[in-house]
Amino acid sequence: MRGASLGTEITASFVVFLVALPLCIGVAVASGAPPELGIVSGIVGGLVVGLMRGSALQVSGPAAGLAALVAEAVLEHGLAMLGIIVLVTGLLQIVLALVRLGRVFQAISVAVVQGMLAGIGLPLMIGQSYAVADSKAPGTPMENLLGLPGLVTRTFGTPDALVAAALGTTTVLLSFLWKKVPGPLNRVPAALVAVVLGMGVAALPGVDIKTLRVGDLLGSLHLPGAGEFAGLADPAVIATILTFTAIASAESLFTAAAVDRMHTGPRTRYNTELLSQGIGNTVCGALGALPMTAVVARSSANVQAGARTRLSRTLHGLWLLAFALLLPRLLALIPITVLAGVLVHSGWKLFAPEQFRLLWTQDRGEAAVMAVTTLAIFGTALLEGVLIGLAAGTLLAVLRMSRTTFRQTADAETAKLTITGSATFVRLPQLLEALEALAAAGTPRLRLDLTALTHLDHACRTQIDEFVAQQRRTATVRVEVLLPDPAGRHPGAGGP
Repeated sequence: MRGASLGTEITASFVVFLVALPLCIGVAVASGAPPELGIVSGIVGGLVVGLMRGSALQVSGPAAGLAALVAEAVLEHGLAMLGIIVLVTGLLQIVLALVRLGRVFQAISVAVVQGMLAGIGLPLMIGQSYAVADSKAPGTPMENLLGLPGLVTRTFGTPDALVAAALGTTTVLLSFLWKKVPGPLNRVPAALVAVVLGMGVAALPGVDIKTLRVGDLLGSLHLPGAGEFAGLADPAVIATILTFTAIASAESLFTAAAVDRMHTGPRTRYNTELLSQGIGNTVCGALGALPMTAVVARSSANVQAGARTRLSRTLHGLWLLAFALLLPRLLALIPITVLAGVLVHSGWKLFAPEQFRLLWTQDRGEAAVMAVTTLAIFGTALLEGVLIGLAAGTLLAVLRMSRTTFRQTADAETAKLTITGSATFVRLPQLLEALEALAAAGTPRLRLDLTALTHLDHACRTQIDEFVAQQRRTATVRVEVLLPDPAGRHPGAGGP
């Protein structure tokens, strides 16, 4: 590697490190885990996944998109079980990669994925609004939403909470506006500027706001034991593992697709990237750390800083390790409200309201699927919400594939029903109405023209068979059925 290129890779690695450090800590705190575990996952994302092939410029680490899911898992199963959950998640990702299912995740509706990200971002923003004011969130996303007016009242009535809220709000505004600052100052990550500013404010006399409680990095590690492995017999733990696997894999591979659009270098090899993510999560789980995914914020910072190889993302893990081992006391000076502000901004980027507007102008059906997914996740939980979103997307696809037209004509002798398009079970009500209207014509001859059908599923075919058999039992009525062309110009249709 030439000197200029090596210098660019090193510079890019520092930029990624500065973006990753506050996010690793903030995601861990939002997940209800010690901040050191977020740093450990970031280190593994750099030093383990960073060395592997798959996506050259994508950066991995603890993700805001998994924070709510991790928090729920820690609350339900305990922090000790988190390691085994992440470990098995990684092993499942390795299996999926080995059987070459990496690209299957690309088959998921984009509307469902965007709705999933929005459904993660919205409760993240609302929940972290409490941490911005040095307060504790009540519980579920709906409870947190309903509690916001009370939070505002308490904040304005408590001087220390008001200072914290002002600092957290400043962090959010800084995150949105920093790119508009003239260069080269805007090359410094906004999160780093906010952290330094917050540390300065927290050090002022008379200011009493919450700061990080940081322990020993090595002491925070917890290797899963026999008790944790025995917990795999719990169906709730298995459900959590499957959810982690699906969400972490989908988020990583969709991020890979997004990162590929940012540069002109080598494209992502999806099965290889899924294998890399699986190995990374296996290592994180063995250490008792947080799960990881590929992360858009760190990846885009890496691309924008001019990285061209895997070296920059690998080195960023080395800088995280050195910082955590050599300067741990510095972490304890970072205010919680600043990290919460960084996560509120991350939540807004996940929520991405402009995507709703854009999708609405392009395809209102897909926009409805996105909205259903978001609301379902907000009102239930991540897994249930995604399943509801997938069901809504599937229903939309079925409705669009089943475009059926019924046209009835009649004269003194014959009543004719012509059915065109694709007749599936979702059109059964219209089919029944059309057949009833045909029978009610009162003519001595009934004719069913099915020659223009492109598909006739079992449900509709059975209904037509029953109608024809019923009418033929009437001696006064003659029924004719015109079948699709036997030459095969209308595949999938069949005669009664």
